[in-house]
Amino acid sequence: MFTGIVEEIGKINKIIKGEKSAKIIINADKVLEDVKFGDSIAVNGVCLTVTDYSSNNFTADVMTETFIKTNLKNLKPNDSVNLERALRLKDRLGGHIVSGHVDGIGTIKSIQRDEIAVWFEIKAPFEILKYIVYKGSVTIDGISLTVAFVDDFTFKVSIIPHTLQSTVLFYKKTGDEVNIECDILSKYVEKMLNFNSKKGLDMDFLRDNGFLI
Repeated sequence: MFTGIVEEIGKINKIIKGEKSAKIIINADKVLEDVKFGDSIAVNGVCLTVTDYSSNNFTADVMTETFIKTNLKNLKPNDSVNLERALRLKDRLGGHIVSGHVDGIGTIKSIQRDEIAVWFEIKAPFEILKYIVYKGSVTIDGISLTVAFVDDFTFKVSIIPHTLQSTVLFYKKTGDEVNIECDILSKYVEKMLNFNSKKGLDMDFLRDNGFLI
């Protein structure tokens, strides 16, 4: 579990590609301070397991499913990636609850400066957009962000200077792919509604599932 607050920008050291999977070695600093074998580190929002490490890098395997459905397949040596260690129970939840399980890939449609902020417009498929709500939370390449606009084809986020300078969004350009993870709460709500679709949504359902006291 993660928060979407990026701890540092790492650099791809080496990528060993199989036919549909890969092993990646990432240069890092802060996330290695207390690293152990088997630890989880989010790389561009993708939860990966540390299989080896040294004083200045760590290694992770990327299985076929992850390789195909995320932008990790586009990485090259020296590319920058967002890194975040797994959440500890005593940590502040500065962003929102992030699982590190990417829902799909979006494409940057436009980037526009607005005084100190920068607007990123992301084109995404319906399967992702149906979970995105105005003023709700979304994760882009592992960054917890607030949705400032959404329609049937795209959504927008407004990026403050600190976030831009501290994440890989600084290097992004129009046409680049980004990993998207939607707010997990919306998925649970959808599951409950579908499960109870025959019964319908009523006061008893809301009370039984903790929405009413």
